Amino acid sequence: MMLTWLCALALGAGTTQPAKTSPAQWRAQQRAAAEKSEKILREAEKVRGLLGQYQVMQAAYLQDNSTAFRLIFGQYLSWHQTYLGLYAEARKSFSIAQEPSPEDAPPPLDHGYKPQAAIEAIPRLAKDARAVFLNEAHNAPVTRSLTVPLLARLRAEGFDTFAAETLYETDKDLQQRGYPTVDSGFYTQEPVYGEMVRTALRLGYKVIAYEAVSDATGDAREREQARLLYERSLKKDPKARLVVNAGYGHIVEGGAYLGGRSMAQHFREIAGVDPLTVEQTMLIEHGLAAEDHPYYRAAVEAAHVDKPTVFMDAAGKAWSLRPKGYDISVLFPPEQLVEGKRPAWLTLDGQRQPYAVAGDLCRGELPCMIEARYLAESEAAVPADRIVFGLLDPRLGLRERARIRAAEMHSELYLRPGRYRLTVSNADNQTIATQKIAVTEPGGATP
Repeated sequence: MMLTWLCALALGAGTTQPAKTSPAQWRAQQRAAAEKSEKILREAEKVRGLLGQYQVMQAAYLQDNSTAFRLIFGQYLSWHQTYLGLYAEARKSFSIAQEPSPEDAPPPLDHGYKPQAAIEAIPRLAKDARAVFLNEAHNAPVTRSLTVPLLARLRAEGFDTFAAETLYETDKDLQQRGYPTVDSGFYTQEPVYGEMVRTALRLGYKVIAYEAVSDATGDAREREQARLLYERSLKKDPKARLVVNAGYGHIVEGGAYLGGRSMAQHFREIAGVDPLTVEQTMLIEHGLAAEDHPYYRAAVEAAHVDKPTVFMDAAGKAWSLRPKGYDISVLFPPEQLVEGKRPAWLTLDGQRQPYAVAGDLCRGELPCMIEARYLAESEAAVPADRIVFGLLDPRLGLRERARIRAAEMHSELYLRPGRYRLTVSNADNQTIATQKIAVTEPGGATP
């Protein structure tokens, strides 16, 4: 897991360095914070169940407000918040301010580009590509919400191999089993990420892992991952067409990255294939409006953006915020909460619908976690969705905690039509209740 903090260091360097702190001191503080973060994570992982693990991590986070620790451990905390469906909280715990760059292209709407739905435009742009690389922000699963429905569109274009970051090659039965489990990977614990892998399997993609198996870091790690991608896809089958999900700058096509070159750059050299790169992390809503890219709000308002959007010129060429680094930029609309609770993007472009649940399923044991698994899948399966009731900031007073709990005891799971098994568990990972449910098609039929 030490590789994860290297990403955090790279992303945070130079952006939040405290005043009167030298670069050397700041790096030392980050390294100390990273070591502390790893230790806390290892201790949390000894606790049975995600809810109990998160409580350990939340308590540690609240006890140390130093800048370096909040930067590094905030990223770790945000991952676990996404696992529990706490998406707004995750965005607040860790957010990378998207500052303007001299490499930014001019705003698209000022130069003849027109908005188009990304779900429609990207498959057209990928029609002749051998490989499509899409990136994501690990703390913001909204950047997975386009990739999931895109998989069907790309499959229809002939893409047949899917690779996802941090899948474990030790899960030898993933393809045959047809769904991810808790042992399938790291980010797969987040339900939308799990749904991404599950969707690829259901569509008939060959799903491969490409995570580096050595202790390599920086450029060496990027090259190892590119080599594994090539060896497990195009080298085995020269006719294969590859879709890759990766984090942040692993897909950048130009310039220096982590002291060397990115995975995408190495892949182009090793495979002789220039991937179509789709950037999804820069034009998103951040924890604070001041952290959004300067183009973001103006483009959202001018183009009336209500779905993932790309910008195209009259010749059919896509706009990219950083044209030297990526082929296409995707702009995601600001988060819309359904009934003030959960984000509307959880429908995954209309593939899922809300299913109401109430806190009385917890039978008075708070906090509690409710998970929905496909009925045909095992208890080890990554759930299709997961929510938590009664998980509040421990610094609040008893009266305030009681008031918030009473107000938040209704929510929705987002599920495809089908049959599911609900499992309700407490902070000690004990099962409180189980229940079978059916989510019907909009017309009323149950698959």
